[in-house]
Amino acid sequence: MNSFFSKVMLFLVAAVLVISSIGLSPTSAATPFKDVSSSDEEVDYLYNKGYIKGISDTKFGPDRAVTREQAATLIGRALGLNGKERKTKFSDVSATSYSSGYIQSAVDKGIITGYPDGSFRPKHTMTRGEMAFLLSRAFSLSKTSTVFFTDIKQDSNSKSLYTAVNRIATAGISNGTGGGKYSPDKDLIREEFAIFLARALEPKFKVAFQNATIDKLYSTTDNLNVRSGPSTGYKVVGQIHKNKEVQVYGYSGNWAYGKSGSLTGYFSLSYLAKATTKPSRVMVIDAGHGGDDPGAVANGLKEKDVNLDVSLRVERMLKAKGIKVLMIRKTDVFYSLDYRAAYGIKNGADAFVSIHANAASPGVSGSETFYSASVANDSKQLATFIQNRLYKAMNHNNRGVKEYGYRVLASNPLPAALVELGFLTNSSDASKLASSTYKERAASAIAEGIEDYYDWKER
Repeated sequence: MNSFFSKVMLFLVAAVLVISSIGLSPTSAATPFKDVSSSDEEVDYLYNKGYIKGISDTKFGPDRAVTREQAATLIGRALGLNGKERKTKFSDVSATSYSSGYIQSAVDKGIITGYPDGSFRPKHTMTRGEMAFLLSRAFSLSKTSTVFFTDIKQDSNSKSLYTAVNRIATAGISNGTGGGKYSPDKDLIREEFAIFLARALEPKFKVAFQNATIDKLYSTTDNLNVRSGPSTGYKVVGQIHKNKEVQVYGYSGNWAYGKSGSLTGYFSLSYLAKATTKPSRVMVIDAGHGGDDPGAVANGLKEKDVNLDVSLRVERMLKAKGIKVLMIRKTDVFYSLDYRAAYGIKNGADAFVSIHANAASPGVSGSETFYSASVANDSKQLATFIQNRLYKAMNHNNRGVKEYGYRVLASNPLPAALVELGFLTNSSDASKLASSTYKERAASAIAEGIEDYYDWKER
């Protein structure tokens, strides 16, 4: 890997892509940028390799759009293509443009194409769909799997959008935008492209693609065959009985692809129906840290203990509301971030909340709740409902609802939020989080916010 990319050089700041940031503290110890958290391993990796740098000495500017020429230039340099400025096949790309050599080299390699009118439109913002084509070609991705997105029609043609998106999902580069969607027409921002690039370059950043449950149907007959493909010509992999739930990941003609119990495969829609009862409410509660990972430690408190205490209270309150609760941990044990992110989808949950406490300089205080920029609007709504109740219940400074790519959020196909109860490093916040009264108030606020979310979702 290092030898392959040893010739990669930095390019103009205008062409540099960056990872998400929202002004969190503490900043990353591996970079000089104040708007990058220490949890941003991808940006640390890209920065230390010399592939990216910021828009200034202290900032990245993550929300800025990625233009087509910027993407072509970065990919070209990463692949060691000839970047010598020269004339291209596109009339709207100047021979003196910094991107011209990389654009033409990428065309010669079959990595990029222009528009039917012969233009490239270098200043146009790249879309997520175009990004899928670019990365799948640039890194010669060919493997596909059973991938479903509700906003992309299945098309087995090797040049289709579906195939390109399938390839990057199968390669662990993208999990979509949540709720079973990929959002191919959405403008690509530097935050997203940098994450995708890091995953393409370094295996440890890859995510395991998981289809999201987009529907829940029930078998109307006993001994319903589950098949390996969407027709009766495919082999039977098992059977389910009447009234068994099927978590649907996608549809192919008159067939649903999904999971029922331990069986995953295709189910005939002729023998499936919607439930007539009230929708289920199954929430994952993740008490952050645990075991050998104490999290933040300050003012006589360990974050892992506060998180677990509040989480257990939330569990009790949610159950009293008739909401089923799946706990990541109920004791002082440690689980990996990937295990936590995958737990809900593997166990039939429909949403995820991770509970944490914060740390910064002693003067910083208040509650805040996060959702990932790469997941659907449902995540933002979940985070908002919780935050609107939490800061009031804690008599805290309202630090708001913010986008951030925490791994338990960004790698999670479910609507997901991460709650920061308060700052253990702030004496006032810590005093409250040491108090049974305030921990009960925090738990009540989170449980009520979750109930608000379900009520909103079911309207």
